[in-house]
Amino acid sequence: MGAGAGSGRGQLFLRTLLFLLLAEPPARGQLRYAVPEELEHGAFVANLGEDLGLDVSTLSARRFRIVSRAGARQHLEVNLENGILFVNERIDREEVCEAGGTCLLHLQLLVESPLELYRVEVEVLDINDHAPTFPWQEYVLEVAESAVLGARFPLESAQDPDVGTNSVHTYRLSPNGFFSLEVQTRSDASKFAELVLERALDREQQRVHRVLLTALDGGVPERSGTAHILVTVLDANDNVPAFDQPSYGVSLPEDAPAGTLVIQLNATDLDEGPNGEIEYSFSGHAPPRVRELFHIEPRSGQVLLKGRLDYERASTHELYVQAKDRGPSAVAVHCRVLVHLLDVNDNAPEVTLTSVSTPVLEDAPPGTVIAVISVLDRDSGDNGRVSCEVSPNVPFELRSSFRNYYTLVTTQALDREVVPEYNVSITARDMGSPALLTRSTLTIPVSDVNDNAPRFLQPSYSVYVMENNAPGASICSVSALDPDCQQNAYLSYSIADGHIHGMPVGTYVSINSDSGHMYALRSLDYEQIRSFQIQVQAQDAGFPPLSANVTVHIFVLDQNDNAPVIVSPMPRNGSVATELVPRSARPGYLVGTVSAVDADAGLNSRLSYQLLQATDFTLFSVAPDTGELRTLRSFLEQDASRQQLVVQVRDGGQPALSATVSLLLSVVETMPQTLSDFSEFSLPPEVSSSSPLTLYLLVSLGSISFTFLLAILILTAIRCRGERRSRQGNSCSPPRCHCCPGSRPSSDGLKTSNLTAQPPAGTTAATCLDVPAGGPPGYCYKVCLGPESAQSDFMFLKPCSPPRNNEKDPGKRSRPDQHLQVSKEAKQPNTDWLPPSTQRAALKRYRIQHWGKRGSRWKG
Repeated sequence: MGAGAGSGRGQLFLRTLLFLLLAEPPARGQLRYAVPEELEHGAFVANLGEDLGLDVSTLSARRFRIVSRAGARQHLEVNLENGILFVNERIDREEVCEAGGTCLLHLQLLVESPLELYRVEVEVLDINDHAPTFPWQEYVLEVAESAVLGARFPLESAQDPDVGTNSVHTYRLSPNGFFSLEVQTRSDASKFAELVLERALDREQQRVHRVLLTALDGGVPERSGTAHILVTVLDANDNVPAFDQPSYGVSLPEDAPAGTLVIQLNATDLDEGPNGEIEYSFSGHAPPRVRELFHIEPRSGQVLLKGRLDYERASTHELYVQAKDRGPSAVAVHCRVLVHLLDVNDNAPEVTLTSVSTPVLEDAPPGTVIAVISVLDRDSGDNGRVSCEVSPNVPFELRSSFRNYYTLVTTQALDREVVPEYNVSITARDMGSPALLTRSTLTIPVSDVNDNAPRFLQPSYSVYVMENNAPGASICSVSALDPDCQQNAYLSYSIADGHIHGMPVGTYVSINSDSGHMYALRSLDYEQIRSFQIQVQAQDAGFPPLSANVTVHIFVLDQNDNAPVIVSPMPRNGSVATELVPRSARPGYLVGTVSAVDADAGLNSRLSYQLLQATDFTLFSVAPDTGELRTLRSFLEQDASRQQLVVQVRDGGQPALSATVSLLLSVVETMPQTLSDFSEFSLPPEVSSSSPLTLYLLVSLGSISFTFLLAILILTAIRCRGERRSRQGNSCSPPRCHCCPGSRPSSDGLKTSNLTAQPPAGTTAATCLDVPAGGPPGYCYKVCLGPESAQSDFMFLKPCSPPRNNEKDPGKRSRPDQHLQVSKEAKQPNTDWLPPSTQRAALKRYRIQHWGKRGSRWKG
């Protein structure tokens, strides 16, 4: 049995010492370490974090790990806290590496962010953990008594799974008086023992000899194995078989079928009869694997193939064959048959996706690593050389990092909106004949990046809304598209800040942020606002968000919601409007013009006039387009002196709206110099509202008038002061001063529209009225009207000065309680339809007179 091993602590020390002595420095591009077998779990192997120059604190975040094939045992592991490579489970070198020689563990280390690959080789060092063993515990050796001195008898060899110095080193034989032991070395450096006869045998004296054979290895501590040899002395069969040569070599393709003749062995025996008949068989220590693959014909010596060969598992097989005759005291002789296998391209390449980083961002720069691919072909030579390529017309390529390791990287910018997903076919092809290939498909989804702004379906929108719409009603819908996906394509709509006629746009319209439906928040009035535009923004939910704007033009459509308003004639004090008509009027005489305005537009503001009621329909007619009231015939004696008329004004809307005015015409013999109600009119209160433009015009006109009057006051004051000094106080004295001596304030009122007093025909004398000034004492103003001013609505003010010699009448003074009035803004009529030219003068006088009546009063 084996010798006793040292203590566990001593073994651990020796293993660690051996590891430190045999550890090799890492080669360039990869690291190599050595570790003894049979170390316990957690035993230190190497500090990978330090050797690879990695930051130990980031190993866990970067998913530092050992990449192993599926189903493979994980003998080593990495501690992510300190980067130390340690033993994960017990390593049995004889189990990991069946064949002899150097036993290497190939590790692929992978770290991400960025993706890096390292190769590490760990050599498993053999320790003397196995004792030599013999196939049997007891051997029977038959030796003829006629054996000569020095005869050699080969013994069964002991087997030791260890390698190197730990394998079988020598043999020892227990002391005896007949045999000695001689240790021989084979060509492969293995040891075997031969029993040498040192003293002649005598069967009659001793038929059986017992010796103990001990096999010793060269390990520390030394281990051993024993076998008992029982030597039986036989009668003389003094010739043993002999092989043609002590060892044979043969080559065999690995795909050879079962039954293939491997080799024909031949051994000869000089004896005759049964002593010369030879039988072949495997020696006792032939491995079980050899017995599974090969078969020996006992009589012929043919070695036949029985199982299936695999070059990738074992490239050579060593067969130990013995030949023994059938005579008594037969002695077996041995030979070695070394079978070399020839590699055949029978293994297709294996493609393994070691690490895949998917999905990939569409803005990933060219050269971004997508996956690490390992390719393995178990064949050797050209049969094991592999080339790898990807399918054409894809923005990816393979780059070789290590032998049989590739990285799949991008070659150009990606666009998810064009291609959302790629199916990349990876083809691995070996160099054998015929070549074998393997295809693997990798699906690479492209992750979206917010690189597309929303886009509206139309460059602009035009919306037509009927006025007087219901607040809250939907008026239109805008829509935009975003070619991105998920939250990058989720759109929200909003209205840009702005003002419409001084009001925030949010008080007019609103928008549903999800659907893009727009709603009117107020009832629109065509007469106040005819069109406006807003900016609608569509913004996605990406980061950073992208947006687009579109202009929405909203046009308000007119509705016939305003009835015509009669502006001329206007009745006095709420009574019927009156007019004088001379009885001598001929047919076609223009009595007056009925004027009206309509705040609507288009056909809704097109007015038509008709005579609705009349005392005598044969006497008067109204022009349907102009509203001119004319006589149809001359007046007769029997015609009434008072004619009652009702004129209706109707617009062109659907349904049509109308207004009426009642006229009382008095037929007189002579016409007095008075104005009729056709000139004096004012808008009713319900029509007095106007647009802001009219307000701006009135403010501007008032400012200019005030500035002009102020300048007149200053000039008049300067002039009066100069005249007063020249007269040395004559004519005028404070505090009440009448610039015109001898004149009295006139009791006649100063009308604000047309003056009734007219000078004689052909005269050019001006009519002057003294108006006391509201300024400092001693200043007054004269209202001077030219001869044509009797029909004018304007008054001209000029500084008042003492009457000259050529001025006979300084004019009349106005009443102190007379006021000039300026009306509020009147609602402007629509310009889509202009009144006839015959009505424009009346409309002009209406506006001026209306403003004059509502203006501030000047005290006389």
